[in-house]
Amino acid sequence: MRASVFRKAHFNAAHRLHNPNWDDETNQRVFGKCNNPNFHGHNYNLTVKVTGAIDPETGYVVDMKILNDLIEAHVLQKFDHKNLNLDTTEFKSLNPTAENIAAVIWQLLRAELDESLDLSVRLYETERNFVEFPA
Repeated sequence: MRASVFRKAHFNAAHRLHNPNWDDETNQRVFGKCNNPNFHGHNYNLTVKVTGAIDPETGYVVDMKILNDLIEAHVLQKFDHKNLNLDTTEFKSLNPTAENIAAVIWQLLRAELDESLDLSVRLYETERNFVEFPA
């Protein structure tokens, strides 16, 4: 039997959407307010979904305490109350769009989970704007 379990988390972070290969006018046209040179922030809500076989001995797909600890160590400690462009290695040369943030979070967590488990992340940048990775 297979099941999916979900864990929610929250973090606050600042970022600037900017392509250094473009001129200021192009960046402003494409990214608008999100290209503010002084950055802007979001209250991100994250939902992590893990799918797999229910272990007959524990009854778990994954121990939720372990999943919580992985999210804390590999996502929240890295990104919460940080400027993603300036304070993280992940976004030094990667534009911190919601799509890229979700993909990076997926990669960080994927490396920590058993390969038999399926993983997806849903990242809410606002109440109405969110990304799911993988699609």
